[in-house]
Amino acid sequence: MAAAIDEHFGSFDAFAGQLSAATKSVQGSGWGVLAWEPLGQRLIVEQVYDHHGNVGQGATPLLVFDAWEHAYYLQYRNVRPDYVDRLWNLVNWSDVIARFDAARAATPKI
Repeated sequence: MAAAIDEHFGSFDAFAGQLSAATKSVQGSGWGVLAWEPLGQRLIVEQVYDHHGNVGQGATPLLVFDAWEHAYYLQYRNVRPDYVDRLWNLVNWSDVIARFDAARAATPKI
């Protein structure tokens, strides 16, 4: 997973910056998503807003940061950036890696 993050984003810090920015800046409510995009066979960061299914065509979500107000308002009020910064302490990397491995194994080779 670390090698793939470095390959597709340049570094973990660059990846974390992209996912954090996508989550912090989603309009209204939504999610920041790290996904496996099978056509390009690469990791991508996406925004999903409101309740729409606007995840990339065929992309498999691997890590999702919830940016709906219900997820953070009681503790963080309207300070979404503080909430997103703290989400990194909760990531279950073993689960993300298992999802990544399964997504890559299921990807048909072109």
